Amino acid sequence: MTDGTDTTPEAAAEPTPETTAVAEKPAEGEEGAEPKKKIKQTVDIKDVGPCKKHITVTVDRADVDESIEKKFKELVGESWIPGFRPGKAPRQVVIRKFKKDVNDRVKGEILLASLEQLADEFDVAPLSPPDLKTDNLEIPDKGDFVYEFNVEVRPHFDLPAYKGLNLKKPVRDFTEADVDEEQTRILSNEGQLVPKDGPAEKGDYLIVDMTTSFGNDKVGEAKEITLRVDDTLSFKDGVAAKFAEQMVGVKAGEKRTVEVSMTDAVAVDRLKGQSVQASLDVKDVKKLRLPEIDEGFLERHECKTADQFRERLRLVLDYRLKYSQRQSAREQVLSLIASAATWELPQDLLQRQARKTLARKVMEMRESGIGEDEIRARQRMLERDVLSSTAMALKEHFVLQKIAEQEKLELEPNEIDEEIERIAAQYNETPRRIRAQMERDDLMETLAAQLIERKALDLILESAIYEEIPLGKEGGMATSEAQAVPGEMKDPTAAPPEAKPAEESAG
Repeated sequence: MTDGTDTTPEAAAEPTPETTAVAEKPAEGEEGAEPKKKIKQTVDIKDVGPCKKHITVTVDRADVDESIEKKFKELVGESWIPGFRPGKAPRQVVIRKFKKDVNDRVKGEILLASLEQLADEFDVAPLSPPDLKTDNLEIPDKGDFVYEFNVEVRPHFDLPAYKGLNLKKPVRDFTEADVDEEQTRILSNEGQLVPKDGPAEKGDYLIVDMTTSFGNDKVGEAKEITLRVDDTLSFKDGVAAKFAEQMVGVKAGEKRTVEVSMTDAVAVDRLKGQSVQASLDVKDVKKLRLPEIDEGFLERHECKTADQFRERLRLVLDYRLKYSQRQSAREQVLSLIASAATWELPQDLLQRQARKTLARKVMEMRESGIGEDEIRARQRMLERDVLSSTAMALKEHFVLQKIAEQEKLELEPNEIDEEIERIAAQYNETPRRIRAQMERDDLMETLAAQLIERKALDLILESAIYEEIPLGKEGGMATSEAQAVPGEMKDPTAAPPEAKPAEESAG
């Protein structure tokens, strides 16, 4: 027998945009299964906001009475009531004793059947479970059974032409100087800071006392923090663009001021999206002494010779180039079909999906061989306006998913396993451990969606017409574990708190 609380969509965990359904459709063609009788119901669907619909379902009283009658017939023959022999209690006695229990069971069964029929007959395409509060629903003594709910739905749009697009393809032939630069980046992870005479150059390190202000208010202070001089500097809660441009040439004892754009993670709410001024009092300038590429270093990097190590660096550069080419293509494709992506997305959906969206971006960067420091810096750049970056990523997701559906692109059973094995090899881990970590972080559906989108993008790129253009050199990004504004940082990807009922919040 079916219990109402177990048969509603609320029993499901919070889903991702890739997988949600209003109600799980029954398996078709099961051996011995009887065709399900359709419920007589009317459905009214109204738009109530960006990607939101209000659905009202009216189930005909005759279907409700039929279900109730069936349940009572079963109970009259089976029930045991004190003072009566089993199955011999009068019908009215059975009704009085079991009315609430029967109504609850009927409510659950009708809701499940009604939602399944709704999913079969209407192209609703939900993004999340409907906000259907079953505890507040009752089967009326007379009249039709009516229930209603709001639900977030996938945007409806028409795809413009996506084959034969004219795209620009960034290309680059890597030189020995590029390999030298990448080698320096790897060596710097094991380098040692030593004093330096003279002004700071790009790649040097500054020991500074930092004071941050917003307008006339002092909002932060930090002593003796270490900052690397690079094109962009990423604090834990903000980003200083053109950092090297402002700091190259500085000497110990001098002061410089840089502008820091705060991310949504900043500890002070009023500073989200604002810029603060960071006054840097330079106490010392240091340079990095790089280690020798000796036998121990090569062994740690699983190489036998320095030439083999440099060849591996070339492969890393090639991976990054492919990542840059795909990112460029994705941006161009989305720009070219922007006419299909003018719809807005609900704020609460963006907040719920922010964490997974950033996780997908990080996953893509790791696959391309980008170092962890650079990934952290890029992640903080995305966090500067996390809802905006999430909106762009979700629009890209919906467009590519629709192309995948139109082209009937599907994953083979072994493709996820192969991808996990590839990730495991990249991080020198076992596939089992990588899978367990992804399951723990709720990223398996994210990985599947990413693979489907990759197929859709590959299909677009295979038919595209390319114009090769030189790949511009990306500026370097340094990271600092210091905060520009002290305090407990916010999680920019955290889901919004549950809204309290009006009567609660009023008190």
